[in-house]
Amino acid sequence: MSKSPYQLEIAGENALILYFQQQMAAEISGQVQLASQQIRQALGDDLIDILPSYASILIVFNALQTNHLLVSSKIKNCLQQQANASISSGKLVELPVYYSEESGPDLRLIADTKQISVAEVIQRHQAVIYRVYAIGFAPGFAYLGEVDPILQMPRLSSPRAKVPKGAVAIADRQTAVYPAMSPGGWNLIGLCPSPMFNPDATPAMPVAVGDEVQFVAIDKAEFLRLGGEL
Repeated sequence: MSKSPYQLEIAGENALILYFQQQMAAEISGQVQLASQQIRQALGDDLIDILPSYASILIVFNALQTNHLLVSSKIKNCLQQQANASISSGKLVELPVYYSEESGPDLRLIADTKQISVAEVIQRHQAVIYRVYAIGFAPGFAYLGEVDPILQMPRLSSPRAKVPKGAVAIADRQTAVYPAMSPGGWNLIGLCPSPMFNPDATPAMPVAVGDEVQFVAIDKAEFLRLGGEL
């Protein structure tokens, strides 16, 4: 008997969590994206919230209108339909970045550790189109993968108490933009002037799970013109 490609478990009195193969991969992310679209349509008004991640989906439903058994049945039906469905393409979002040792205090550390130049660190970071695998940690914090293997760096041994809003960072195989000032232990390589979260805007975030992101270098004057702050 073949092993099921997913697991569905109770995650609370009004929630279920759907697990796919536990790995960071574009194929798994695509399955998560497609299942999220289908579940959202299937549950309709019974759905309170749906939170896709790297390889799982948390589904929160209205317990006054439905129950675990009925929601579980609809989710399993969605999964059976996946083989004949197609994934809606995510959009490509370009994010400007002022890369410099002034705005990216860990650029030199990465360059020296990898025995390459700062310019090569910047070039390699821009060369990749990244997939949005998950949104978390803070509103608007998008986990993007995967960075060029030579740029992979562990988190800092001592996290900073304050990381500035817009900081572009690398940790392990991922990169991200800090949407607001916060503590953080990722390696900082630049600053992005584009807001990553605005509760008054629609949508509140420029990216969603399944979208793609490409970073584009700008100089200091352009960074300041776009509203960036040092």
